[in-house]
Amino acid sequence: MGWIMNRKLNWHLYAFFKGGVFASRKLGVKVGEGCRIYTANFGSEPWLVSIGNRVTVTSGVKFITHDGTAWLMRDDKGRRFRYAPIKVGDDVFIGVNSIVMPGVEIQNRCIVAAGSVVTKSVPSGSIVGGVPAHIIGSYREYERRALDEFPCSSDMRGTSNVEQVENVMERTPAPMMKQTGSRALEAEIFNEHY
Repeated sequence: MGWIMNRKLNWHLYAFFKGGVFASRKLGVKVGEGCRIYTANFGSEPWLVSIGNRVTVTSGVKFITHDGTAWLMRDDKGRRFRYAPIKVGDDVFIGVNSIVMPGVEIQNRCIVAAGSVVTKSVPSGSIVGGVPAHIIGSYREYERRALDEFPCSSDMRGTSNVEQVENVMERTPAPMMKQTGSRALEAEIFNEHY
């Protein structure tokens, strides 16, 4: 277990000096271009995690690439082990303190809400949330709303981050995700991509 702690310490040192993407690649994680990585929690097999382009992995996110309970199962052949890769596509945002389980694929243009436990693969164009995570919205719908209503980079005026945020804060509308039947939304997303 000490080697995992040592690896996390190294990740934090690399991240401090060279950034989270560099640090994650040093662990063996496959990371695409234009990413933001704020977690060191890639489990004991970080080389089984691949992350596409323009992905944000926020703080506290955990990638679990093995099923530790398999160790309990044994017979005359010995203990059992289960390892499975995790694949994250392009243009994905994984919210704070989410957990991504072994064998999950998060396809392109997806958002994982904060605190979610992703136990099954996520189809392209989905917003998922909850424990276990399920489809709660459409990436396309959220994108349309964000582009129409949210302040943009050129609106960020001021010399400090505080000034920039306060400048646009009052013009940012409160969240109003329309709740729809998840089965209907799942069918819509599925038909859109398959």
